[in-house]
Amino acid sequence: MAGAAAASNPTPLAGKRVALLGAGKMGGIILRALLDQGLLDPALTCATVQPTDLPRALAQNFGVSIGTDNVAAVRGAEVVLLCLKPQQVQQVLEEVRAEATPQQLFISIAASVPTSFLEKVLGGTIPVIRVMPNTPCIVRKGMIALCKGSHVSDAQMQTAQAIFDTVGRTAVVEEKHMDAITGLSGSGPAYIYTILEALAEGGVKVGLPRELATLLAAQTAMGAASVVLETGYHPALLKDEVTTPAGCTVDGIMELEEGKLRVTLIKAVVKATHRAHELMFGH
Repeated sequence: MAGAAAASNPTPLAGKRVALLGAGKMGGIILRALLDQGLLDPALTCATVQPTDLPRALAQNFGVSIGTDNVAAVRGAEVVLLCLKPQQVQQVLEEVRAEATPQQLFISIAASVPTSFLEKVLGGTIPVIRVMPNTPCIVRKGMIALCKGSHVSDAQMQTAQAIFDTVGRTAVVEEKHMDAITGLSGSGPAYIYTILEALAEGGVKVGLPRELATLLAAQTAMGAASVVLETGYHPALLKDEVTTPAGCTVDGIMELEEGKLRVTLIKAVVKATHRAHELMFGH
């Protein structure tokens, strides 16, 4: 039944030639997810890597054509995924610019590289979408924000969303929010890992084995986040449901407030947002 449903509802990438430039860490995660979920035809898909990374990429056995020639990969492709480091973007786009056409869709995950810069380097009226994923994409629990350039259609945006829905939850946003998104969800996993590490250390301090303390902290965080996502309730309301009068939780929250955890996390997002803006290319 599932196969019949898929056949009657073809994916936005069905029958399309796709090129992925930069099958490194995040690029490899995206490519693997798309292939595993049947969104790509391996025969119509090619990926490129740095020459030094070619043996490793081949060893991963994605089942698609893998090489080092970006120009050949872009030639004739309908969707081009730019999974490049920010400092690589201009060089690669200048390299492939002669092959780019308005019928192609370029999707970039390079941090702090605005659509205006991508459009300028490519020239013409090339459709460009900018994407900010985060590292939990590796277990397909990522948060991915997308914004469109000046020449992108609604159908092309739907194609981009379908690609990144394979590795997490997507949100279409205005580009003016992308620095803040980088500071919150882009950098956010590191903040959460720091909190989890500290919670586990607290468990060890009161006598729990470290492995058990880490499990308790991580599963508790995942469960709490799931409640927010699935109920839509404000975190403050959910916090109050856990905090019984004169109970132990309120004592713990008092310690968090005294340690200024709340304001410190706010300042972390603000600082990372400002840094993302400082790193912006083309400005």
